[in-house]
Amino acid sequence: MSTPLGYLCLVLHAHLPFVRHPEYEDFLEEDWLYEAITETYIPLLDVLDGLERDGADWRMTMSVTPTLAAMLSDPLLQYRYVRHIDNLIALAGKEIERTRWQPEFNHLALMYHHRFLRAREVFVNQYGNNLLQGFRRFFEAGKLEIITCAATHGFLPLINVNRNALRAQIEVGAREFARHFGKRPQGMWLPECGFSPGVDELLRDSGIRYFFTDTHGVLFAEPRPRLGVYAPIVCPASRVAALARDTESSKQVWSAIEGYPGDYNYREFYRDVGFDLDYEYLRPHLHQSGIRTNLGIKYYKISGRTNHKEAYQPRAALEKAAEHAGNFMFNREKQAEWLSGSMDGRPALIVAPYDAELFGHWWFEGPDWINFLLRKIHWDQQTVKTVTIPEYLDRHPKIQVSQPSFSSWGYKGYCEVWLEGSNDWIYRHLHEATDRMVELASENHDVNPLRRRALNQAAREVLLAQSSDWAFIMKTGTMVEYARERTRVHVMNFNHIYEQVKNGDIDESWLSEIERRHNLFPDMDYRVYA
Repeated sequence: MSTPLGYLCLVLHAHLPFVRHPEYEDFLEEDWLYEAITETYIPLLDVLDGLERDGADWRMTMSVTPTLAAMLSDPLLQYRYVRHIDNLIALAGKEIERTRWQPEFNHLALMYHHRFLRAREVFVNQYGNNLLQGFRRFFEAGKLEIITCAATHGFLPLINVNRNALRAQIEVGAREFARHFGKRPQGMWLPECGFSPGVDELLRDSGIRYFFTDTHGVLFAEPRPRLGVYAPIVCPASRVAALARDTESSKQVWSAIEGYPGDYNYREFYRDVGFDLDYEYLRPHLHQSGIRTNLGIKYYKISGRTNHKEAYQPRAALEKAAEHAGNFMFNREKQAEWLSGSMDGRPALIVAPYDAELFGHWWFEGPDWINFLLRKIHWDQQTVKTVTIPEYLDRHPKIQVSQPSFSSWGYKGYCEVWLEGSNDWIYRHLHEATDRMVELASENHDVNPLRRRALNQAAREVLLAQSSDWAFIMKTGTMVEYARERTRVHVMNFNHIYEQVKNGDIDESWLSEIERRHNLFPDMDYRVYA
């Protein structure tokens, strides 16, 4: 096979915070997981199945964060997902009947009914309720490079005051990956692409070969990289490779204003039957609280900046997704041709990372776009090929040594999203808790089983409190009360365990209840903090 002029590394960051509430019969925020399963993860697996069936050669990279893996493999949440999809199947059935004299909506009701039945079939029968099996199959085939993330998506630059806290986030992330996928990961998605110098040495200690950062993390590296963001750099102290996001390819996809998802033919996310239809008709399909929520049945296309939305037309949207995939590929070809003169004879590496949930959940046609793109790259041209980072590093081992700079993605590219007026109060509690956790780990070497359980649960509570999602939600102002409560609960649980361990008086029944609620990382070993 001839060497292409450029490589495209498509990266999907699949992440959700750990939301699991066995203490309630049904819980609103658990819907985040169920929506992502129905709208993003199952459609992606269907796309990958189709590519394999048709003999396309493709590569893609996907992070599966430890909290997401914990939820996808949890029997309670698996059971609740089946209950959730059964509810949607029933609602779609009612919709077929309700819209029978409205042809522009009836074919959409039939489409949703089919999609929900398909989701149930894939989830229950194809993968035995655990979608990780599906992703693992493509991982083992060498097509899908799966990477890990810090344990609970803690924003590393802001927990850097305690090196053991950083180590725990990184090492637990690597261990959890091995538990689910059978071997240690080669790559890590740094939460929010947050990098600060020194993180790379802990990555190396956990066996990580490479990580992703935002554009300026590599562009402002010292010394300045000669090939810009179109080749990896390696950190001087650790020899771990850093790869930066290409802004040109990123903006084309994720920007709602100038990117593909804003096209008027695509489905409108914000018009949902959960808010459009009669309350009493919907009531049996809502949560016990009775609150209206998005139910995933949406009948309108974007149709411009207007309140008078037109009915969604799947065929026109599919044609548009194919056109946009062709446009994206053409732009990458031109980019690779333009760069080829200044790359010292090596192919340019174009790194295009996105949140996985953009594809299918926010941008309904996103999985179709990926499907068209990977097929077109395989069959329609030879200029650009898809690649995984380990493949690229093995083919091009000569890499410039340069120290990446402090950076993140998100507003202004540093810490401002996760450290500002709405959320800065959390950090003194997080720092205090991690200092105390290190103290507990250092003091307790050989312990009895009950004390070990308490110490392991203390470590879980610290990690859960550190999740960057809570600070992010406080900043964006969406589910603020929930985010504040989660931070508070985990810090208080930790402090409670700390006092009990110090006093040698552990309340086993209370501990059992906390273990039942926050049951992620079953192989947790508190000594990771020592």
